[in-house]
Amino acid sequence: MVPADIRKVILNILERIAPDEDLSNLDDSKPFREQMELDSMDFLDIVMELRKLYRVQIPEADYPNLISMDSTVTYLTPLLKDVPA
Repeated sequence: MVPADIRKVILNILERIAPDEDLSNLDDSKPFREQMELDSMDFLDIVMELRKLYRVQIPEADYPNLISMDSTVTYLTPLLKDVPA
């Protein structure tokens, strides 16, 4: 999976978790929590969806890598490189 595909996956997960949010103006460099009303449970839902969909294990110590779209895509790219889009 390439970064553009990973971004789409994250957007799809965010749409399911926060269906009322407008993601069309999402700034990939800003933290999700500055742009959306996400609480800690929503964040864990993102992690759980990634685990369920792609069997990706994300240790709690790595959660800060998932703060923004840019950092999430950068973090996930090596983990999902062999996953078909």
